[in-house]
Amino acid sequence: MTETWDPSATGVLRLPSGRLVRGRGLRHPLPSGPQPAFALYLLGKEPPGVGWEHRWVRWPDFWLPSDRPAAAEALREAWSRAATERVEVACGGGKGRTGTALACLAVLDGVPGDRAVAYVREHYDRHAVETPWQRRFVTRFDASPVTP
Repeated sequence: MTETWDPSATGVLRLPSGRLVRGRGLRHPLPSGPQPAFALYLLGKEPPGVGWEHRWVRWPDFWLPSDRPAAAEALREAWSRAATERVEVACGGGKGRTGTALACLAVLDGVPGDRAVAYVREHYDRHAVETPWQRRFVTRFDASPVTP
């Protein structure tokens, strides 16, 4: 059974494939409605516990992931699960790290790396992806599948 987001819900980004992913800032209250089935939290320190499956990527505010291969793996998991599950991507404010991650999901979904930031700014938040190095990270993000 497919349980994805309502496309009109706050913070929901529709990727070109139709996958829906919710971005949000953890400093804001949890939106009303259904909870995520899976969340990817992008924070400098471990997030508090939640009642759904989640994964933490160590990612300091305004910077890049501390472990880039692990972040890429987590982003691929989030993208894959978004086909049939409610996936949430979140950081403190919901703009920089979240926007960067959403842009990487757009790359995985087929948006060229040099257009992914603009895509997320148009369809999620005009302030998404806050620093030049976050924009560069998206441009260079490798969308090819990981081979064992």
